[in-house]
Amino acid sequence: MEKKIYYFENPGKQNTDKLIELAKERAGELGIKNIVVASVSGETTLKVAEQIKDVNLVSVTHHAGFREKGKLELDPQKQEELTKLCIPVYTSSHALSGVGRGISNKFGGVTPVEVMAETLRMISQGVKVCVEISIMAADAGLIPTGEEVIAIGGTALGADTAVVLTPAHMNSVFDLRIHEIVAMPRP
Repeated sequence: MEKKIYYFENPGKQNTDKLIELAKERAGELGIKNIVVASVSGETTLKVAEQIKDVNLVSVTHHAGFREKGKLELDPQKQEELTKLCIPVYTSSHALSGVGRGISNKFGGVTPVEVMAETLRMISQGVKVCVEISIMAADAGLIPTGEEVIAIGGTALGADTAVVLTPAHMNSVFDLRIHEIVAMPRP
């Protein structure tokens, strides 16, 4: 099989529209019915919802306190729009840092989970995010673990990476399989 990967020249929000177009095309080709999106404010998930229909769409956002103690970054207005569209928004600790980051911040050193995250970042930040949100959404029961899904992530704002993968739960993380990179920024 021959398949092309779309490479963006730079990471960032300016790639979001093209990325959604590429993810939609690949979802259609593969018959994928589940898409998980990293979306801190909810804006990226709403853009995906406008363009891709007839799929189970899940939005994953940062946990409270990620940037500012006790504060969620999800825009309440966008959360309301997502709720009206019946799109679940999952808010939880990051699968590839979580408590491990708290331990490292307090005592120094690095946890095995942080090594996994850095290894995925060697490919791209967006690939790391796609893997992470897939684990999180699978653990919440929002996406299946027995079939391929598309995960959409990025570098800071917007979306610049899409991956076809079979998710796994946190307790069986090494069962997760990345099948294709649809698009990503070229490092």
